[in-house]
Amino acid sequence: MRKLLLPSLIIVAALLLLIRIFYLQVINDSFKLKSDNNAIKIKYDYPERGYIFDRYGKLLVSNQASYDIMVIPRELKKIDTLEFCQLLNITKEDYIQKIAKARVYSPRLPSVFLSQLNKSEFAAFQEKIRKFPGFYFQKRSLRDYEVDFGANVFGSITQVNERLIAKNPYYNSGDLIGRQGVEESYEEILRGIKGVKYFQKDKYNREIGSYKDGKYDTIAVQGEDINLTLDAELQKYGEQLMINKRGGIVAIEPKTGEILALVTAPSYDPSILVGRQRSKNYTLLYYDSIAKPLYDRSLLAEYPPGSPFKILTGLIGLQEGVVDEQTTFMCHHGFSYARGRFMKCHGFGPHKLNNGIYASCNTYFANVYMRTINKYAKPSYAVDVWSNHVKSFGLGDFMGYDLPTGKRGNVPDSKTYKKIYPNGGWRSTTIISNSIGQGEVLMTPIQLANMMATVANEGYYYTPHIIKKIKGTAIDPKFKVKHQTTIDKKYFKPMIQGLFDVYNMGTASSLRVEGIDIAGKTGTAENFAKIGGKRVQLKDHSIFVAFAPKDNPKIAIAILVENGGFGATIAGPIASLMIERYLRKKITRIDLETRVLNISLRDQYAKLGGMTEASAIETTPKDSIGKKNVVNTFTPIDSTKQN
Repeated sequence: MRKLLLPSLIIVAALLLLIRIFYLQVINDSFKLKSDNNAIKIKYDYPERGYIFDRYGKLLVSNQASYDIMVIPRELKKIDTLEFCQLLNITKEDYIQKIAKARVYSPRLPSVFLSQLNKSEFAAFQEKIRKFPGFYFQKRSLRDYEVDFGANVFGSITQVNERLIAKNPYYNSGDLIGRQGVEESYEEILRGIKGVKYFQKDKYNREIGSYKDGKYDTIAVQGEDINLTLDAELQKYGEQLMINKRGGIVAIEPKTGEILALVTAPSYDPSILVGRQRSKNYTLLYYDSIAKPLYDRSLLAEYPPGSPFKILTGLIGLQEGVVDEQTTFMCHHGFSYARGRFMKCHGFGPHKLNNGIYASCNTYFANVYMRTINKYAKPSYAVDVWSNHVKSFGLGDFMGYDLPTGKRGNVPDSKTYKKIYPNGGWRSTTIISNSIGQGEVLMTPIQLANMMATVANEGYYYTPHIIKKIKGTAIDPKFKVKHQTTIDKKYFKPMIQGLFDVYNMGTASSLRVEGIDIAGKTGTAENFAKIGGKRVQLKDHSIFVAFAPKDNPKIAIAILVENGGFGATIAGPIASLMIERYLRKKITRIDLETRVLNISLRDQYAKLGGMTEASAIETTPKDSIGKKNVVNTFTPIDSTKQN
């Protein structure tokens, strides 16, 4: 038997190999599409991308016809290059450079010679294309924007690079792909499936018909349409209010986590990144290192949250049992702590939770924070308890929303302070700035908005998301998962009443909208920049957070205006206007609207840009795009601001 075992194994293996070869060569000859590459020409049929609508079905993004001029270098023959260049409005130098690039990619395979011609640009060339062997055209569709806002939400379409082609076999040279925004997040849904047709060629390289009678041909499948959670009119209005300002606005529906508006300023018309001018316009946007129009401040900018963070300081104090609604602290225009250090405050007299919130008393919340940290024997353990409470609101980490960019923000813990103070010795008074949203705490505008949505829901939130509906496909189930905070529901009631009184008798009393009960909080974040190697204090950032109506809230919102000053100056009026616009679809506070629309911070930004630009030229190296780094940091500090 042992003598027969080895010959038997060899015979069986040989039979299996022969069967596989027979299957591949006789029964299934699809591999010939690769092995017979020289005799087969492949043409792709590109589908339309899916349309994009807002939450109410308003069309935001559709498609328009576009044409790419393709070239196969080895099929080129002598042509009238002068006529060719005139038809396509390019120079002979451009022609030589593009042909050389195509040869490097592949002499045999097609590559894009000139992309994204519109109908009028293509018409003249189409009539004479037969005179230019080796060239053919590929019809595609480009985006056609029905609106002139929302560029940061939509993203854009661009050609794939060689690295992506090597990584993903679906894409070929000249293919288009979504970059940033929903175009990137939902690329596989929006792009559809391209069709493929195979043509047989003879020995003279002429097409002689369909390969295998079209056995392997496939038809293009159009991309799926999607509905965003965005309210298009609210988004447009938010961008109008932010003209001549920098910052971000994020509005969320608390009960669902749906993003109603996602504004970054400055922004741009998305249509400028379509067609043959795309590269030129993108370069201009990219190299603007001062205004940074491609930088989505609503998702990426990390700022000290300022006084809105007092909401969490108060809730944690209540949860930890170190204060209750009646606990009172005396304020004498500030608070003395630790070796004569003094935290300034505009307040005076006794403050409890309610008037501590609506008057934004630094003294009250500094005392609450100190009691929270001092509750435990070790400050390292105490700060971790505090940090875990804060993080339960979705802060200090990526939020899991369905947009491809974002920042964590920062919620310090014991590890943070071990790095800052490796020899120890820190205590509650050392880190007291955290109590009022300064210190080491950093948040993005979307995190601020989600924090307010959580307060509006009395202790829970849903992951913010921009997708509402995908035709034929369910949205990610994670957006239906309720996230509960570590704060008991009962503690939110008195906090919400205090936020409501901010509008009734507090720092936002001048911003009330008749008939709408708004709960909100003003904020001012200190702002520093490094200029000439020195840390210089600039005008504060204006912050406001709110939700409405107070009972059964339908919108939560956060606004941050860089260098805008006090929270009630610019950010607060914008919050009131956005809330009324969403709930009523009209504006009654025309005085607020006029004031906001007439505010321009351009001169201030220009002055700041000149200062940091001059400093950067002297002190910083060139970055990867050859521009000077502009250093503009929002440095955490142990200081105080009254809002």
